[in-house]
Amino acid sequence: MTDAVTPTKHGFQADVSEVLALVVHSLYTHKEVFLRELISNASDAIDQRGFRALTEPSLAASGAPTIDLVPDRERGTLTIRDDGMGMDESELARNLGTIAHSGTKALLQSLSGDQRKDLNLIGQFGVGFYASFLVADRVEVVSRKAGGDGRAFRWESDGKSGFTVTPAERDAPGTDVILHLRESERDFLREWTLRELVRKYSDFVRHAIRLECTTEKDGAKTRALEQVNRGAALWTRPKSEVTDAQYEEFWKHVSHDWEPPLAWTHFKVEGSQELTGLLFLARRAMPDMPEIRGKGVRLFVRRVFIMDDCEDVLPPWLRFVRGVVDSDDLPLNVSREFLQRDRVSAQLRKHVTRKVLDLLEELAAEGRRDVPDAPAPKEGDDDDDSPKPVADRYAHFWRTSGRILAEGAHDGEHGERVQKLLRFQTSAGEELTSLPSYVSRMAESQPAIWYVPAESRAAALASPHAERLRKRGYEVLLAVEPVDEWVLQNLREFGGKKIVSAAVADLELPEDAKEKEEREKQAGELAPLLASMKESLAASVRDVRVSARLSDAPACLVHDAWEASPRLERMLRAHDRTYEGGKRVLEVNPAHPFVRRMNDLCGDDAQKDRVRDLATLLYDQALVAEGSPPSDPVRFARQVADLLVQSVPAAQGAPAK
Repeated sequence: MTDAVTPTKHGFQADVSEVLALVVHSLYTHKEVFLRELISNASDAIDQRGFRALTEPSLAASGAPTIDLVPDRERGTLTIRDDGMGMDESELARNLGTIAHSGTKALLQSLSGDQRKDLNLIGQFGVGFYASFLVADRVEVVSRKAGGDGRAFRWESDGKSGFTVTPAERDAPGTDVILHLRESERDFLREWTLRELVRKYSDFVRHAIRLECTTEKDGAKTRALEQVNRGAALWTRPKSEVTDAQYEEFWKHVSHDWEPPLAWTHFKVEGSQELTGLLFLARRAMPDMPEIRGKGVRLFVRRVFIMDDCEDVLPPWLRFVRGVVDSDDLPLNVSREFLQRDRVSAQLRKHVTRKVLDLLEELAAEGRRDVPDAPAPKEGDDDDDSPKPVADRYAHFWRTSGRILAEGAHDGEHGERVQKLLRFQTSAGEELTSLPSYVSRMAESQPAIWYVPAESRAAALASPHAERLRKRGYEVLLAVEPVDEWVLQNLREFGGKKIVSAAVADLELPEDAKEKEEREKQAGELAPLLASMKESLAASVRDVRVSARLSDAPACLVHDAWEASPRLERMLRAHDRTYEGGKRVLEVNPAHPFVRRMNDLCGDDAQKDRVRDLATLLYDQALVAEGSPPSDPVRFARQVADLLVQSVPAAQGAPAK
């Protein structure tokens, strides 16, 4: 018996109070998921104790670990009991009174009401315990830490004002979560309800989940524990024995995502290395920040849980994958450091990476599927926002996770496969294209794969750098995502064809002898103007020359292939205002009326200042056309205004100015 003590009152952090309100009022559509969350937490606690017992034998449980569900209709309580790692006094206060991830509150504040309903924050932030307050108006947690000093403590809260932590009694290490159910939620004390929920949500949990049931024999009622889950790890079962519904429920367990997965691969590797795995692709973009992106791929060794978010199972550019990998060849005491240097783990990484790429290639080859139209929702139907089938699964995947996969295009071992999975916008139409498809459509006269870097599709299509290419009917890739330009610039060639930005200075365009002769003639005619402009713009450009790529625009700026593009320069300048970048080349269109009139003025000494101003205006116009700000916005606006005044005739009778 513990001595009577006065409970110490603790206040919740602001983040926790807001999340609790969100949980209770708007987050979950189906309250029953509270049991899945608490069983998953209990399973994790047992796994943690088992893992630590590998190196600390004193922590080992005396028997097979279990998760027990004990309903008490008289008291109105449901107890979820485990013999896992347990928590001491400070861990109870820290783990159940705070949210570990500092970005929680900021993310909550950034979401609209509709978005909050669409985002499973409980699972995303690893605070599934708070789902208890979906059904309970008071929660007690009695816990004793394995390997601790033998003391137990009780955490108690109504989920509103705060919590208390006091000494308690518990015979063995582990945790009891005691839910004092609201009157309206007492259905969760029925044996049939609990049994069905376990089979629906947690049948795959490998630890025995036991339900305290009432049995009657010879008129006498007795209470006994009965296992209600099959307990076999889902990934160890033959694929023929696993239903899609079970795969989807397992996905919810490993990802805490309420939507079904986009696709999955269930595989077994035999031979020199034995391993099984079950990996998933999310239907929606998963968080990419390390502190909130979830558990990633879980590593098991011979069905023994080893670690969450095992980064060494897959390369970083496949970090959008979730699931489990189970190896028969790694030692049970494996560590992250061991995985980084071990030959067996390197082979495991290779096998698993190949399986993910196999899955992506299958989706890419699948194309659009015939998906029947969903029936129109009935009046008053609350489920009309349920996930709909995805017609083109790979296109959907690319929209959500393609930018991460693209990082693997330069991988030394798997880069060639990733390159074929890349998708780009193109000038040929709205559909995304792959590099193999683009190459198959190239004209015989086309010497390279050309791309245009820009901020948007509209800007890329209007880019002056690709005018002559499009006029001649050449297809151009539109590098509108930041990762597109990085990938293409560093890829340099594909399928035996060079990859070249349409904005590089040494762009080689197909031209016949007549076109070359005409361009050289125009360069000679504009020689005085080019020299004057080069002198006027010496502080901004390193050269001014006649362009072979322009057909409509008066001028454009180009850079060497090894130099940063304008968009990259803008990104660098945003992070470092002192960054200046390099000087580029200004190309002018010799056939443009503006350039021809500037050339006419160049021979008149009285117009020298005028030509200098127009040269600056032309340079700023080229900056604006590529998406960069003019060198002097105020001066640029004044010059444009002056030109507008000169181009608009004064009304008759208006006073001369």
